[in-house]
Amino acid sequence: MNWQTKINYLLGHLIGVSFFDGRGTSAVLCYTQIGELFLMEYLYHKQFALKHYEFQLIQEIPPFPASYE
Repeated sequence: MNWQTKINYLLGHLIGVSFFDGRGTSAVLCYTQIGELFLMEYLYHKQFALKHYEFQLIQEIPPFPASYE
């Protein structure tokens, strides 16, 4: 399934994002707007940043798997 078709189900969830240039990030998907994703990414210590990425840069967006103890 193409990531654009499942994007609404991932809003508010922790996701991984892989980019076409080989980079990746993990973040909470906050919202989408006019061809961009807005993600809340962890920086360090107690700092977070709202970042945005254009759809054309993104290769795949999988949700984080459930963790089991």
